[in-house]
Amino acid sequence: MFTSLRLTHFKAWQDTGMITLKPVTVLLGTNSSGKSSLIQSLLLLKQTVQSPDRSIHLNLGGDEISDLFDFGHFDEVIKHGTSSPREFSITFTFRTAGQSRINSGEFSCGYRQTATGVTAIQELVLSAAEHRFRAIRREKGSYAIFTDDETRPRAKGEQLAPERSVALPAAAIVALGSAGALAEDISLAIRRELENICYLGPLRRKPERDYVWNKTTPGQIESDGHRAMDILLSSVLIKNDKQNEILDEVSFWLNRMKVAERLEIRQVGRSARYEIVVHQGGTITNLRDVGMGVALVLPVLVAGYFAPAGSTVILEEPEVHLHPLAQAVLAEFFVALSRSRRIQFIVETHSEHLFRRMQTLIARKNTSVEQIALLFVESAAGNAALRRLEVDEFGRVSNWPQYFFGDALGETREQARLMHTRHQEQHRK
Repeated sequence: MFTSLRLTHFKAWQDTGMITLKPVTVLLGTNSSGKSSLIQSLLLLKQTVQSPDRSIHLNLGGDEISDLFDFGHFDEVIKHGTSSPREFSITFTFRTAGQSRINSGEFSCGYRQTATGVTAIQELVLSAAEHRFRAIRREKGSYAIFTDDETRPRAKGEQLAPERSVALPAAAIVALGSAGALAEDISLAIRRELENICYLGPLRRKPERDYVWNKTTPGQIESDGHRAMDILLSSVLIKNDKQNEILDEVSFWLNRMKVAERLEIRQVGRSARYEIVVHQGGTITNLRDVGMGVALVLPVLVAGYFAPAGSTVILEEPEVHLHPLAQAVLAEFFVALSRSRRIQFIVETHSEHLFRRMQTLIARKNTSVEQIALLFVESAAGNAALRRLEVDEFGRVSNWPQYFFGDALGETREQARLMHTRHQEQHRK
């Protein structure tokens, strides 16, 4: 789980300051304010650690098959107007779910563009268990390795360049001696946190009328959610102690949202193809023929149960094409799974209904302000600015940005005023 995040000179952000992240973090804000940049920073690191080239410092993307996002070039990532040195940085802290010898730690990395146009690490800092390891770039691609507060490097040389943003190379590990194993453990813990990010973007693939199942379970859901249907098929067709689990859980939430009573997987004739059908109101309909809201929320629900326990699910606009009640129930879904499966949700949304239900859940004591972070991003003088919404135990926000969700009370007052005025006019006649 990511416990904090800080960006400097990254896209719309001059300096975010250290942003506290919770089991459920909701990002709200105006269009093009910088919300997505917060999410993209973690995706940038995820696709870097998954790069097949271990010598790469930062994978800015471009491969449509393997990359989550195409960031373009260095100049498109660094904040416009950044003066010398032209460097951006990403910092985060994390807490592991218990699969690692590292319980918590910190990653921080600054990047610059070399004379040849390559994005290279300027300084990498890996910290955990009160120990800190630093790799600092010198001249001509040479790096110096430091531990803790030492002022003299343990080693220097071109062979000490970091790998995939998060790891020290073998030569550096050897140079660190007995501390080398700890440096490796920290890198591995950071890599696992990033690899265990499950990301679902706002543009999701439309459902097919039927699917071929290849008798395997996909390794990931994909950013457009199109592997969600394969995950549902494997949940039903693979016979084990978890058979039907994901399908049943997804059906529960669809029913809670009042968009479907349940889902069912049906074989098409005797072929190797299967269709997903929706039961609702006494009718059975192919998923392709129901409203888009059902099809587009399916990957969101599947992600919550498919992601490994203790991992992070990042969602952009999960409420797309859902009616108000269903949008509100999404808040319940996030809170429930963050507790039952220890899934961290980082959600970018424009949904007032989702936000209002989150307030209600706090007031009901279904969750608490210690478990929820509500962050509002806005643009101020050309810079992104972040406001942490201050929420009390009854879900009330004391520093809400004016008119972001419109002025509901003002609209009601105006309707009442117009009704009163019209009645008076009719009475005069």
